[in-house]
Amino acid sequence: MRAVSEIIALAWDDKTSFEMIEDQTGLSEKGVIKLMRRSLKPGSYKKWRERVSGRSAKHAKRSLNSLSIDYADLQ
Repeated sequence: MRAVSEIIALAWDDKTSFEMIEDQTGLSEKGVIKLMRRSLKPGSYKKWRERVSGRSAKHAKRSLNSLSIDYADLQ
């Protein structure tokens, strides 16, 4: 398992999805949230949660759907 500081850096990174974090660390989204709550100051945790809540880039499945192209529209 990676160091807590490395996991926090991954969680703050906009381009790193929760799925990627789980693949690299074995820590689920809920686990990352618990780690962040435990490790960050309350204000920093609140800012992070506001930032990642509803953000499609933090969820690989959502971000892939937003990138899909409807080929019927191209014809």
